[in-house]
Formats: sequence, structure tokens, C-alpha cells
Amino acid sequence: MKRNLLRLSCLALALLLLTGCGSAGAAPKSLTADLKTHTPGLQPITEAQAGTLTAFSLELLRENWTGNNVLVSPLSVLSALGMTANGAGGETLAQMESVLGLPLEELNETLASWTAALPQEKDCRVDLANSLWLRDDENFTASQDFLQTVTDWYGAEVFPSKFDNGAIQDINGWVEQNTHGMIPEIIREIPDGAVLYLINALALEAEWESIYKETQVHENRVFTTEDGREQPVTLMYSDEGFYLEDDHAQGFLKLYKGGQWAFAALLPEEGLRLEDYAASLTGERLYGILSDAQETLVYAAIPKFQCEYGAELSDSLKALGITDAFDWNTADFAAMGSSPNGPLYISKVLHKTYISVDEKGTKAGAATAVEMDRGGTAPGMVPTVYLDRPFLYLLVDLETGLPAFIGAVTTME
Repeated sequence: MKRNLLRLSCLALALLLLTGCGSAGAAPKSLTADLKTHTPGLQPITEAQAGTLTAFSLELLRENWTGNNVLVSPLSVLSALGMTANGAGGETLAQMESVLGLPLEELNETLASWTAALPQEKDCRVDLANSLWLRDDENFTASQDFLQTVTDWYGAEVFPSKFDNGAIQDINGWVEQNTHGMIPEIIREIPDGAVLYLINALALEAEWESIYKETQVHENRVFTTEDGREQPVTLMYSDEGFYLEDDHAQGFLKLYKGGQWAFAALLPEEGLRLEDYAASLTGERLYGILSDAQETLVYAAIPKFQCEYGAELSDSLKALGITDAFDWNTADFAAMGSSPNGPLYISKVLHKTYISVDEKGTKAGAATAVEMDRGGTAPGMVPTVYLDRPFLYLLVDLETGLPAFIGAVTTME
């Protein structure tokens, strides 16, 4: 059946596109009021679109696989790169569309549709915010058409900035506020050549539909790693109502309040390495597993865990096929604006994530910063899925089937 695939507890996404900030002290002045915001007509997300974006989610996970715990937010990265792509042209845009999976206009509409439907209930709330920070001097002139486009489709606020010492504080403060404190810092310095930051921040905090009782939480259980090490873990046991499976894994959905989002887990069969199982998945297959959840009793156990992850994604994105954007000789971001000191190009893509899973629910946060510089089971039996060895998990919107987070737990250390 097709339900909302996961109730995301706390998701934060920050995209810094070209480098830029405001001065410390008073809150930065927004130029958004100077732009006439238009509300585009939106269409429901199709299965084909969801499958395509799920495929990107898997590729992003695989490119950042190190053997340790990993967590990436495709929603964060897609939103960041989606805004960036609106300033791209030529082969640069073609490569970005190919990797992200959708033509630019379709990507804009898909992300806007998803954003418009994010839950806003007290016990399951997803807050998403976008902003642009422009270097406020002769070194950069932003295209008004570009600003209008990202304002229309992404609801971005626009902040001029002197890019002085207070700018780092302003940008990090904006990210921290809009990720509910989960991502307190996304940048530590602003390069001299930076002229613009595009930032998307998303925060989700959600309670389980059925909060664990004290009798369901058991300490001093064992989590066994793939190399046979036994690690102490606290497991939370429950009876769930949605079972996931394919030829090589079992799993379940644990719903958050409201039923629109869920925690989805997939446990590979004994003897199959988690990395190999993840490598075998396609976007269409993963989307099918999640959307075809069986309404049946599942005995489940989830470990209490926290994970913080950070990576610079430039190499990952180059490996996926976005190459021209990172080379000032080939990058085409003329539609974004201009600098007298050389063409714009992406110098860094920073990504940070955080997740906490406990008895009450889930909190997850993510921030993605694109820094741009100038040139230079058996029938009749109740399935049992205890996550006491390495597993794959997703925070999924069951309405669309789209994962906002995808991660792997390989160790409890």
C-alpha cells in the first residue's frame, strides 16, 4: 500500500551556493519584500518522480559509504542544488539535471510540492526555510530573474551582506535557528572570493504514534557488527503494523504521530553485507519496497542511537557526473549573476547531519552548503525484525514515498 513513508523528526538543510553573509549585531535586513513573490500552481508528485529522486538518494548514500555509520539528507542536498541549478546554463545545467534526475522546471515543481505538504502539527512538525546571502559590493551583481525564480519556487529570503567578520555569525545563526539548534555551525570561514550563499534549512521533530513504555525498553542487549564484535545496546521493542520485505531483506515501518511520516528499517538477510545490499538496490526497487508495505503484525526492535555525520560532497557529486560546475574554466552560472573578477563556480559542498532516536520519537537535522567562488518472512508466521546488527534506515514521507534522510547503522560505538 502507499502511505507516507516516514515521519521525519528533525531535518535541517542548508545550502550555501556562493559565499556570503551579513554583519553581526542586528538581524540582517531582508530584501524579499522588494520582490513580487508569485505562488506557482503545483501538481501532485508522481510515482516516476518519486522513484527518480529515491534513486538519487541511494547514489548519494553509496558515494559517502565508509563502512562506519553514515547519514545523508537527500532533501537537503536536492533543495540546495535545486536552487543552484536555477543559476546554471549549458552543459553545467545538463550535468546537474542528469544527476538530480529531473529537468530543472520539473525539479522545482516537485520540491515545491513536497515542501507545501510538510506536516505542521505540534507532535510532528517539519519546518523548511531557504535564504540567499549576497555580497553587497561591486564584486557581485545578482540577476533579478534568478532571485525572482528562487523566491517563487523555494520561498527564499534574500539578504545583502558586507561579508565582514559578522557574516559567519549571521549565517550560522540563521542555520541554527532554522534547524532548531541541531546544526549550530555550517561554515567556519568565508573565502575572499565568495560572493553568494544559498541556504536551505529544515527541521523536523516528531513523536512516535505509539511511544515506547518503560517495559518495552531493555538495556544491555547485544548489537553484533559485521566483523563479529558484540556491542552493548539499548533496544526498544514493539509490535508494528507494516512489514517491508524483498528477496534479501526484511523490515518495517514505525509511524510518527499523524501517520504521514515513518521510520523505515531494512535488515539484510544473515550473511549479506549491508554495503552489498545497499549496492544492489535501485531507486525503483527501494520505492517499491517502501510503497508496498504489507499491513500485518511485525515484532520489531529499534536501538536507541544518535549519529552525527559531516562530509564535503564535491568529490561525490563529481563522481556522479556534476563536473563542470566545480571548474571555473567550464562552469556556467551566468544566469545567477556576474562578478568582474571572474566566472562563478562551486568551490565546496558541505553537508552535516544529525539524528537522535529514542523512546519518544526522532529528531534529525541536516545542512548542505554549496560555496561558490569566482574564477579563478514464512506464510502464517509473524515476522520478527530486530535491528541488532547493521541495518539501513530512512525517514520517509509516506504520502509521496520520498526519503528525507537515508542512513546506515553499522556500529553502536
